[in-house]
Parts: sequence; C-alpha cells; structure tokens
Amino acid sequence: MRRGILLGGLIAVGVLAGWCGHAIAPGGLARPRAVEPRGALYDWEKASVQRFRDAAPSVVYITTTEERSRDFFGFNVVEVPAGSGTGFIWDAEGHVVTNFHVIQGATRATITLADGTHHEATFVGGAPDKDLAVLALAKTPPKLRPIPIGTSADLQVGQSVLAIGNPFGLDQTLTTGVVSALGREIQSVTRRRITGVIQTDAAINPGNSGGPLLDSAGRLIGVNTAIQSPSGASAGIGFAVPVDTVNRVVPQLIARGRLERPDLGFEAVAPRLVERAFGAQKGIMVGKVARGGAAARAGLQGVTVEGRRVLPGDLVQAVNGKTVEDWDSLLDAIEALPLGSTAQLDIQREGRKQRINIRLEAARE
Repeated sequence: MRRGILLGGLIAVGVLAGWCGHAIAPGGLARPRAVEPRGALYDWEKASVQRFRDAAPSVVYITTTEERSRDFFGFNVVEVPAGSGTGFIWDAEGHVVTNFHVIQGATRATITLADGTHHEATFVGGAPDKDLAVLALAKTPPKLRPIPIGTSADLQVGQSVLAIGNPFGLDQTLTTGVVSALGREIQSVTRRRITGVIQTDAAINPGNSGGPLLDSAGRLIGVNTAIQSPSGASAGIGFAVPVDTVNRVVPQLIARGRLERPDLGFEAVAPRLVERAFGAQKGIMVGKVARGGAAARAGLQGVTVEGRRVLPGDLVQAVNGKTVEDWDSLLDAIEALPLGSTAQLDIQREGRKQRINIRLEAARE
C-alpha cells in the first residue's frame, strides 16, 4: 500500500513537471530553459539605441524648491520641493534650456547631469509667453556635451521622433513615435498662444516637460512642453515648442535675460467693445496711439471722440501680406521679424484699404 502511494506521488510529480515544461534536476529543482540566440539587432533598433546614447549625456534632470512660511507672520520660512522636470545642455558654458513652467515660482533649482552629479543652478532668463527658460550651472563642469540643433522648418508629418526625459522622476527615459501634426497651437502660462507647435505621439508624461524632441538624426527639433489628456498621463497627444522658436528666443535670454520684442506703439481695442460700438469688424482696431511711438510716426489713427460721436480707429488686417485676426496673431507676425526692420501693415480706414510701413522698435522698459 505504501509503495503504491509513493509510486503515485512520483507519477504526479512527473506529470506536473512535464506540464510546466521543465525537467527535474537531480537536486529536485527545475532546470531553466535554454536561451535562444537572438542574433543582431535590426538596423532601425541599432539607430534608436545609438541616438539615445549620443543624446543622453546632453539631457539633465531638474528639481526645484520654493520658500514657504510655517507661520502667519512669515518669520519661519522653509524650503519645500516644488517640482521636477527635464532640460538639456545648450552650450559649453553650462546654459541649460527647459520650460518656463518647470521653474516657475521656484527659489532654487538643482540640476542632475547624466553622470549622476548634482549642481546648483541660477536663473538666467525666461520667456513665459513661449514657455521657455534658461538656467546656468553655478560651476561649469568640464566636457559638457551641448545638444545638436536641427530645424523645424522642414519637418514632415510621419517622420520619426525620439523624446528623452524624466517622466515621474524616472531619469533618462526614451520614448519614440512620429510627428503627428504640425502648426498646432497651445497656451502658455501667460495664456498667450504658442503657434507652430509640433504634435507627436511619442509618450510624454509629467516630468518630460523641458526635454528634447529629436529627429532620426539625433538633432533637437522641439522642446516637449505639454500633453493633452484628461488623466494627466500620456494619451498619445504631446506637444513641443519648435526648435526654430527656441533658437530665436534662447540667445536673447542668455544675452539679456528676457525676450526683446517689437513695440508697435498702440493699444488695441478689445474685440467685444469693437463689436458693441461699431459692429462686427475684420481686423485689430487701433485704440490709443502712443505719442512719439512707431504707430504715431507711421500715421496710424486710433479711436477718436468728436462730441458725442465715437469714430473707429484703423483696422490692421495683415502684416507683410499675412492675414492677422486677433492681437496674438499680430504679435506672432511682428515678433518673427527682426528689430529695426520695416513691416507693411494692410489697414482699413473709413472703409478704404491702405498699406503703410512701420518700423519695428524694441519695447520700452
């Protein structure tokens, strides 16, 4: 009877081992399966691996803190974690580019390089309207690797992209995808529109903000800045500020600490007030013209009052032949032009179309 039980147990063990797909080793442990040789990586895999290896040393992890008071009177001030994000090395002098919203409100920023070393950083300048900011390493370590710069002017929907960042604090994470769309618009922290934005399906999550979006050659083509998702996690719709905007803004932030923009020398009338007073109008109505400014010298006319009558001002409808529909689109058009240049404004005055020239001057402090 005992021998029958033992034999039945051995049979059961053998069946179980066979079902699990493992042989039983002499010590009673299952032998691991033999490893199948993989062979060489595909060429596209090799390319992704190499692009990551090349770009990773240029990508940094940013953590910020802010000061908060522990008591009502503000005497007991402490620093608390404010957030984290990603950035990348811009030049050998130790400038780091990131999103403005990554460092907004922070009193201190610490940058962790790809080699794991931590460095204090100082704020150099910011352009909140473009959601871009520049930090500088307090002490510049040797052999920094600036990220290669590409262009966003010739991007095509469907081309491959790579995003490197620190989502949820997980450093040096690579995601891949394609350019999903071009010419998108998103809102900056100032509620100003950012135009020409790149849409991608490469996974972008909290912590990716400020990180680089690369083309298949490993060049910077955008700065990952936002996702569109009800949950706040990647849903395959991410956005990046185009590198051509970055390459125009960052040098100004390094040189001046701010984005120097043209000033047209007039204030626009709010569209709802224009419609209420004059009916629906196509264009941006000139309200108040600054004395001695660019608009005054160009001959632009603002809203005037004659007795009880309110006369409409000029309607600006295009800049250098490009139609403008609101104040944001007007600013976008003139900010794309160099300071000191002359722009042609197509206006409507008393029902007649005219074209005037206006010199773009730097905004006064």
